This record gives sequence, C-alpha cells and structure tokens, in this order.
Amino acid sequence: MKFLITVCLLSLIFNINSEAQKFTTTSAQLLVMTNEDSLQSGSNTQKTVISGYGSAYYQRNADLKQSVITLERAVLFVGHQFSDKISFFSELELENAKVEGGVSNNAEISMEQAFLKFNINAHQYIIAGLFTPRIGILNENHLPVNFNGVERPIVETLIIPATWRELGAGFYGNNEKIPLNYSIVIMNGLEGENFVHGTGIRNGRAEGNLASANNIAITASLQYFWKNFKFQVSGYSGGTVTLGPKESDSLGLNSGAFGTPIYLGEADVLYEYNAWSAKALGVYISYPEAGKMNMVYGNNTATGMYGAFAEVAYNWLFNRQTRNLTKASLISFARFEVLNMNSGIAANGEGIYDGTEKQTHLIVGFGYLPLPNVVIKADVRLMHTGPQNPVLVVNPAPNALPYQQSNQFLNLGIGYSF
Repeated sequence: MKFLITVCLLSLIFNINSEAQKFTTTSAQLLVMTNEDSLQSGSNTQKTVISGYGSAYYQRNADLKQSVITLERAVLFVGHQFSDKISFFSELELENAKVEGGVSNNAEISMEQAFLKFNINAHQYIIAGLFTPRIGILNENHLPVNFNGVERPIVETLIIPATWRELGAGFYGNNEKIPLNYSIVIMNGLEGENFVHGTGIRNGRAEGNLASANNIAITASLQYFWKNFKFQVSGYSGGTVTLGPKESDSLGLNSGAFGTPIYLGEADVLYEYNAWSAKALGVYISYPEAGKMNMVYGNNTATGMYGAFAEVAYNWLFNRQTRNLTKASLISFARFEVLNMNSGIAANGEGIYDGTEKQTHLIVGFGYLPLPNVVIKADVRLMHTGPQNPVLVVNPAPNALPYQQSNQFLNLGIGYSF
C-alpha cells in the first residue's frame, strides 16, 4: 500500500506540461461518449437507442482483515426520440447483482431515471419525470469512467447523496452570448422521518417510490466556463415533513410545501491543463429544526453538515493532438476529503454528538483506460475519524471489538459505459 501511495504521489509532483487546454461550453456539450449522450445532444440517427454502464470492485478492510467483492451496479439505458422536440430517457439499475427472496443484502433494482425532454430551442429545454438534478459534480456525471478512484467521492456520497433523483420538472438552458449554463428544478421534498444517523440526508430520498407530494423542493444551478476552468454553484431548499397539517400540528412539526425546511449550498470548480486536471468541491447543509424531528422520530439528525474535497490528477498517456478522446489514458491521482455529518447539534438534548461522523479520507491511486469507455482502477483510502461517543455505544468492548479511529482500504475495480 505504501509503495502504491509513493508512486502515485511522485507522479503528481514531478510531471507538468506547458500548453493549456481550454474549457468551453461547446466542447462540454458536444462530447459524445455513449448512446445516451448522442440522444441528449440530438446527434443520434436512430429512433430508439440502448446504452448503459456498470462497475465491479474488490475491497480489503485492513482493520477488520476482511475482503469483499461485488458487482456494484449494472445499468441499462433505453431512450427514444419521438421527434426533433421530444425524447425519452430511462435507466434501470441493479445494485450488487442479486435480489432474492425478499432479502436484499444491500442489493436493489430501481429506476435511476425516467423522464421526457422537451426542446424549446437550441439553447433551452424542459425535462419532466424522474431525473437527477444538477447538484455537485457527480450527480449528473456518475459513470465510472468519469471519476477517479474505485469508490465515488465520500463527500458526494454522504453529504450530497449520489445518485440523487426525484420526481419533478426542470428548466435548463445556456446563454447565447456568454459561456453560462443554468437550471431550475421543482421536485418532491425529502422525507425527514427516514433520515438515519450516520448517513446524513441520504435515506430521506423517495427516488420515485410513492413520494410524498405534501412537501416540495426547489434546486437551481449556474455553470460558468472560463479558459481552463468550469465553475458551478448549486442550491437546494425543501420541506422535510410529509404529514398533513393535523398530524404534524399534534406532533409539534411545521408542515406544508416547505415546512421544517432543509437547505443545501454547494460550489465546485474543475480545471484542465493538458495532461493535468484538478477539481475541488465544498458543500454545507443547514437543518435548523432538526431538533423537532429528533424529538418525534429519534433519528439524531444534525442541524449542520459539511464536506469538501480537493483532487489533482495527471494523465501519463496524454496526446495533445487527439486530446485522448479515442486513445488510451493512464491517470494517477490523489484526493483529500473532509466531512462532518454532525457539525451542528440540536440544543436541549435533542441531538447527540458523534465523533465518528467527523472524518478525513486520503485516496491515492490510478486508472487505466485502454479506451475512453473502459477503465481498470486501483487505489488506497486512508480514513481517520473522531472518537466514539460512549453514550451512543450500544455494545461496548470487550463484547465488541474496540473502535479504531484510523483504517486503510485497498480497492480494485473495473468499469464501463457504452
């Protein structure tokens, strides 16, 4: 593990090129990597297209001395173009290979998206149905060939819960005169009663499954392209109480479309400079009335959560003529992440601090892409957390193994898209 970390860090420190590659809205929008991209850009020549992606990984937990291997996900995309103005997008996802006999074993079959797209003109369109809103870097761009590392970034898994999809409608567009993209979306809100301590807001997503329409949410984003940079800010505001006014009043909760609201703000930046690339992201969640929900549901949800990461990568096989659109790539990278899922605690005993939710992660590794749509990955993740709160320990040592604040994970994986 130490050898792998050393090699990857040295590759990041001692290699640099001088000629810049510029980020532009045009290049970002016209880059077609899959049949889904061709349908999105309007360049496909077929009425119905099939696409998909998937990944599998092996992970070794150094502390527990346990290993696991799984087909993480296999996704099938089917899309149809009804006309120049209307098209349909859908993705059916199977996680962890097998769902049998009512026992999921962390496996599930679900729709990742199913929406209609209505083109208004060359610069604006509307989507309606089940889709992933533009929040963060990963949510819209979660193919395994699109991110470094076997695992998705921790911050964009726990703080921004990838892949975050809900039912709603959204308006998307880009400015004709300046390199600016924008979006605004209305969708169903989160189900605060389903929040689980240790997973942030992740379990509050309905994902199209009989979602409550008593509360709603609004998200919006702005993307700006300048030279080698792509900047984005996005935000979310929505209600978390799904009960009607009579039930919620009896429990002391605020109901309504934006009742007992939760707020999320995010900013990120991407940079490319020939063989070099870098990205950074920061996100904060505010849940002012978490204490009320904790009193009713006992889920110990925090009033504040934050996360951030920075990553730098170098492509050893970069070709300035082809820009590696059809050639092999060998990318080494390092990413540092910091997050705290209970940075704010409800007062008056309505929340309990958990040091294990304050974490740092250092991930170092590489990915080899013989083609842009196939990747072989390896990395090491070094994790450190705060101490356990004895109040939250149900089964203390020596009945259970003592908690280790530091741990190492070795990850190996493959991924594809088409």
